[in-house]
Formats: sequence, structure tokens, C-alpha cells
Amino acid sequence: MPEIEIGFPRTYVEFANPDDADEVFRCDLTWLTSRWTCIFGQGCPGIYDTSPDAGCCTLGAHFADDEDAQRTRVVMEKLTPEQWERHDEGHRDGWTERDDDGELKTRAVDGACIFHNSRGFAGGYGCALHGFALANDLPPHTVKPDVCWQLPLRRQFRDVDRGDGTTYTETQIGEYTRAGWGPGGADLDWYCSSNTEAHVGVEPVYVSNQDELTALMGERGYRELARHCRDHEVRGANTPHLADPIR
Repeated sequence: MPEIEIGFPRTYVEFANPDDADEVFRCDLTWLTSRWTCIFGQGCPGIYDTSPDAGCCTLGAHFADDEDAQRTRVVMEKLTPEQWERHDEGHRDGWTERDDDGELKTRAVDGACIFHNSRGFAGGYGCALHGFALANDLPPHTVKPDVCWQLPLRRQFRDVDRGDGTTYTETQIGEYTRAGWGPGGADLDWYCSSNTEAHVGVEPVYVSNQDELTALMGERGYRELARHCRDHEVRGANTPHLADPIR
């Protein structure tokens, strides 16, 4: 099945944040009840055909803020040469860099993030930070840059005028589509969230990504989301995600 278009029809739900009366969550039920799952190392061809083994780790990770960078630094300093293939290079030449706009990010080396371990590395293939989390029984989202653990979830904010002179914050929780990558998104050779190959999960996204969604929405916000998702599944009212072959 070809990749679906960005403008594919979706079903959303809106509800107040149980912890903040001035925030409303707007959530993409079509995406969150789909069976997308990460297939890194299990058929993922990578976002660029020049780096098929790097998945979406080709460009390095931009940090959301100083706290994000510092959290990653703390874990980086704990990694050993046995866990991180580019350990010596990272410590010698640096593990971060600035992009053309001066934004801080992890350094890209030979077509992949510096934390990417190659298939032949004895310490394990894939993200060294993710591997560290699994080895130490930690949730991966607590040790990786924000953009890494959120993708392909996306959280966006906007101020909404109620019409009476007051405003509230709308927080949208949905799919990180190609458009989320900016103008360069159209140039990606492959993208998982809209392709059939990655919609083979045993559980829907709102279940398999519970930890990440809880981090984005808070515990009570997530529980309310999960209730709406379950109701949505029972009703069968959603238009199936066209990239999802098992729905």
C-alpha cells in the first residue's frame, strides 16, 4: 500500500486537562488507536536510503532546551566503550554540534547520530542511550533526548481565544508526520508512521506508548485519553488509518 497523504481524514477528541483548567488536550484518535510500532532493526529501511541501518537516527537529535541536553550528558558520561561504539571519539572530538541555525544537537558521524551503534558492534546494534536504559531497567524516555523518545508522537501548543476575552492553551497530541520535519520532510526516502510496514503492532499506540504519553500529558491526562481511546475503539467510529493493514 502506498504511503498515505498528509491530509488524510482523522478523528479528534478534546477534553480539559484534569490538572489545569486553562489547558485543553486535542488528541488524534485515529493515530493513537492505530497499530503503529517501531520496526527499527526489523525491516526499517531508514529515512534515507544512503543510511538504511540508521533508521531515523541519521541527522542527530536537536535538544529541546538546556535541561534536555544536560540529561543526555549525564547518561553519556556513564556509557562505557563496551556500550557505546563511538565512546572514544565522542569524548575526544565532542558529542554535540551546532546546526546551520546555531541550534545544539547530537553530532552526526558517517550518516548517523554519534550514539548509533552499527550492526557489527559487540555491545549491541542501535542507540547506545536506549541500550543503557534497557541494561539498567530504566524507561528509555528518561535517558534519551526529547525528540528521540517522542517521535513519532508530536505535542504542539497554541493559544485559543474563547471569544469572551479569555484564552486557553490547546495542546495537541498526534502523529509526527513528514510535515513535522519542516520543508525537508518531503525529501525523506521512507517514513514509518504512514507506511503499512510499521503498522503491525500488537497493541494500539496509546497503550504501547503509555510511558511517553504520560510524560507528555501527566498521569490523569493520560488516563482520560485512554478512556476516550477505548470508547473510540468500541464504537468503531474511526476512519481506519489507511497504513494500518490489521484494522
